[in-house]
Amino acid sequence: MEYWKEFGFDRAGLSAESGEIARVTAVHKERYQLICRQGSCYGRLKSSRYFDGLDETFPTVGDFVELQYNPAGDSVILHTLPRRTFFSRLDPTPGHPVEQAVAANFDTVFVVQSLNENFNVNRLERYLAQAWQSGARPVVVLTKSDLPGDHTPEILAAQETAPGVEVIPVSAKTGQGLHLLAPYLRPGETLVFLGSSGVGKSSLLNALAGEELMATGAVRESDSRGRHTTTHRQLFCLPCGALVIDTPGMRQLGMWDVSEGLQEAFPDVEELAKKCRFSDCRHESEPGCAVQEALRQGTLSPQRWKSYQQLQREAIFTGKKEDVRRMRQLKKSAERRQRLRKKYDR
Repeated sequence: MEYWKEFGFDRAGLSAESGEIARVTAVHKERYQLICRQGSCYGRLKSSRYFDGLDETFPTVGDFVELQYNPAGDSVILHTLPRRTFFSRLDPTPGHPVEQAVAANFDTVFVVQSLNENFNVNRLERYLAQAWQSGARPVVVLTKSDLPGDHTPEILAAQETAPGVEVIPVSAKTGQGLHLLAPYLRPGETLVFLGSSGVGKSSLLNALAGEELMATGAVRESDSRGRHTTTHRQLFCLPCGALVIDTPGMRQLGMWDVSEGLQEAFPDVEELAKKCRFSDCRHESEPGCAVQEALRQGTLSPQRWKSYQQLQREAIFTGKKEDVRRMRQLKKSAERRQRLRKKYDR
């Protein structure tokens, strides 16, 4: 029963009476690492549920699933339970516009950037939009605050970019600022780390855990870009009882559905748009456009407006490509699922 408490089952409203329930702690291609009442185990998807039908959601790290437990080998995953929160991105594979699941059922998103040449306002805006879209609360964590120099400009830029979001500078090396993360590290709560390669997500995880849970790598001095030391998503339980989903660094964060996330990430722009004279204002040359007036007066920076437009265009374009892809996929789904089912049944 202790596993149910440590891995967020109580917080999800699940108990022993809920049936044989497990939580996904890692995904290794077709094999899932799970935690359940009996402890840690591995499982595979039930082919007739996941490959013959069209409605079953494929699990990702953090998901709760119904399980047919097998003490002598791999258990069978029967069903993915509804998610409270969910983060996904556009699959970065060229010519492959599909949604790629990243993590599920978390309470907080640590949007991680480092206080070196990696710091990028545009990238921060992208991550914030996706974080808000997930349904969880974002927190901006600025790592490597021990690096020489004055980091005030970067901290102020992050605060201006993320209105209403806490911005916390930390150092995994010296421990500076780590105590400020304590309110988000409560027992049973789950948080996910999101950020590009080299920002120090694995180092931060190790510092919070008090041991080396994930390998870390050096960052190139020439451009402060890091190597992919985290190769898969995994859920860890910290000594304080909080749960952390560490994710591989993302060279690109392709936008998926961020219709609601944009509103939260750009509240200033959204509020200006509501003040335009015409409800269908395109914010170009229409009379009474509050956005253009703010740009003229300097209360809205051209760069922030450009970022908003870019993310909005990406989201719309991705949606249209996905509609076409779904129509094609429906025609091929029966054949594809049949092939996969035969592969699993071998």
